[in-house]
Amino acid sequence: MKSTTIRRWSQVHTWTSLICTLFLLMLALTGLPLIFHHELEHLLGEAPELREMPADAPHLSMQQLVEAAERYRSGEVVQYFGFEDDEPNGVVAITAATAGTEPNSSHTFMLDARTGEAVEMPAANGGILMVILRLHVDMFAGLPGKLLLAFMGLLFVAAIISGGVLYAPFMRRLKFAEVRREKSARTRWLDLHNLIGIVTLTWALTVGITGVISACADLLISAWRAESLATMLGPYRDAPPLTHRAPVNEVLAIAAKAAPGMQPDFIAFPGTRFSSEHHYSVFMQGNTHLTSHLWTPVLIDARSLEVTAVSRRPWYMDALSMSQPLHFGDYGGMPMKILWAVLDVLTIIVLGSGLYLWWIRQRSTAKQHERKEATA
Repeated sequence: MKSTTIRRWSQVHTWTSLICTLFLLMLALTGLPLIFHHELEHLLGEAPELREMPADAPHLSMQQLVEAAERYRSGEVVQYFGFEDDEPNGVVAITAATAGTEPNSSHTFMLDARTGEAVEMPAANGGILMVILRLHVDMFAGLPGKLLLAFMGLLFVAAIISGGVLYAPFMRRLKFAEVRREKSARTRWLDLHNLIGIVTLTWALTVGITGVISACADLLISAWRAESLATMLGPYRDAPPLTHRAPVNEVLAIAAKAAPGMQPDFIAFPGTRFSSEHHYSVFMQGNTHLTSHLWTPVLIDARSLEVTAVSRRPWYMDALSMSQPLHFGDYGGMPMKILWAVLDVLTIIVLGSGLYLWWIRQRSTAKQHERKEATA
């Protein structure tokens, strides 16, 4: 590789790294506890716990649970019901002042499906893990914060690629994985920085790209609403406002018939951003590790309970659905989480050592200028 080309790649690597490093350090530090968020919820006492009852205790109907949620949060309406594999007797309810209220102003709690009793979920409503999540997702700045972090993610990807390009000519002078311990501290840290960087390169690229996609979630959902959902709702464009809706009792059974072999992930009620003013939307998911993160929306007329559409997933919604769990290592159980945590710590070392090397270089350059001025 020519020296001018190396110099250009070095400039790209230096400046993209410098601009994004502080943001990436914040993301890496906040991302570490989020990898183990399920475990930490229980450790911190922020996980909902339902009281013990006989195993054959019957469940209330969906409509009874809707009424229980609205009694518990008087003056609010149900936006979503969610279902968790590890708690078959619980239904996660999200309520807000209106169906269209933005997510950060909603309230999340769990309903005991057997009694309708509400159990608070501190982790979803301002607990320490929610504070960490908001820092990681948007820095409490909403969409502008998400887009800023998406841009930093793109710079991070550029820094990784440029670092990979520079690694090949750098290693021609050394043995593989060599750290020159007899050299200065700066040289040792340079060798470690390059070694850890190349070891974590694939993981860092994966996390960087999935992070950018996740940060653009609001834009992708808006695109889905404007394209796919708008097409499916064509016949309802001039429909009068919904004044009465059928009970929600049968929507899960109806969706299961429309999407056989799948199971429900959540119900979006009429007026929410995952539905329309005239529909219940039941988001179905597959039964494997891969397909369990891919949604198939079933739109059900909220008045007649007729299935009006079983949506095809646009490629960008598939990318979003798969990126979010991959970003936090949610695909492979505890072994994958531990691997993700180790790689996250190594990335923190790479980021910190990069700042250190830049600072040492700047200090060395300043001293050289001082010596030249003194001898001039």
